[in-house]
Amino acid sequence: MNRHLGSVSLLVALGFGVTAGIVRRFDVAVVSGEVGGVPATGLLAQALLIAAVGFAAFGGYALVARVLLTRTADKRRRHDLKNVVRLTFIVLGTVGVLSVLTRQYVGVLFSLGIVGFAVTFALQQPLFSLIGWLYIMIKRPYGVGDRVAIEGSKGDVVEVDFLVTTLWEINGELVSSNQPSGRVITLPNSVVLSSHVYNYSYRSFPHVWNELSIQVAYETDLEFARALMIEEATDYLGEDMQRAVELYRKRLAKTPVELEVRDGPSVNVVQEESWVDLRLRYLVHPRTSQRVRNDLYERILERMNDNPDRVGFPVSRNR
Repeated sequence: MNRHLGSVSLLVALGFGVTAGIVRRFDVAVVSGEVGGVPATGLLAQALLIAAVGFAAFGGYALVARVLLTRTADKRRRHDLKNVVRLTFIVLGTVGVLSVLTRQYVGVLFSLGIVGFAVTFALQQPLFSLIGWLYIMIKRPYGVGDRVAIEGSKGDVVEVDFLVTTLWEINGELVSSNQPSGRVITLPNSVVLSSHVYNYSYRSFPHVWNELSIQVAYETDLEFARALMIEEATDYLGEDMQRAVELYRKRLAKTPVELEVRDGPSVNVVQEESWVDLRLRYLVHPRTSQRVRNDLYERILERMNDNPDRVGFPVSRNR
């Protein structure tokens, strides 16, 4: 936000306010007569005051937002602060304009309360969305930059406005395997009050468990195949997964949940009708999950093909 624009807006607001005072005090002769039974001088002064309030609200927003945003390094926090400050000055500006029109500040606040009850039934969905926005700001189920799934929609959060959340879609009807589709999804914020929210990159633990499944024949040396898969995954993931596991354990330690968490990748064996399913389990950041899966799959298959005497693949058409 441009600091000079905010300062200029405040100066313009001051000029409008002073001009309105001069018009009222000296009853400027340039404006005479009445409009709808109301003195034109009074209408001009009122219009000048409304302009002053508008410019003051915008200037105050510009300056306050700039100060707060420059002191906040986190991109997500800046986005949230900007919305909160904007809403605050919109409310202050609206109250100020209504106060100028009615000349009763306490009465305006009281009337706004009564009108609020009256419009609740007419504007239920927008009000619920605004409440949903407040819930998102306070409880933080997700924020800008998170990968989420809400009501069948999955994507990366690019904006959380007062009424809607905007996602860049992944998967969907056009693509698969956690790839961006290029489409934008707009969801009302009210959905967080009544729907499940799946956050794949939660700020305290931005990782998910993934599985890579490889089917081998019953004649396969399972111990060799499992060791091969773990070796390739450990070599590829390296210290990144170790750090993620440590973070995962620290997060679990703060909860009553007790789980066994291995230091590195593991392989689960599942018996199927015509083959054995080896499922490699590992921790990964959700945005790199598909690339990591592809790389691991290629590395593991190459090693297995180099050992045809110990690893066989099923040939049944049911596979």
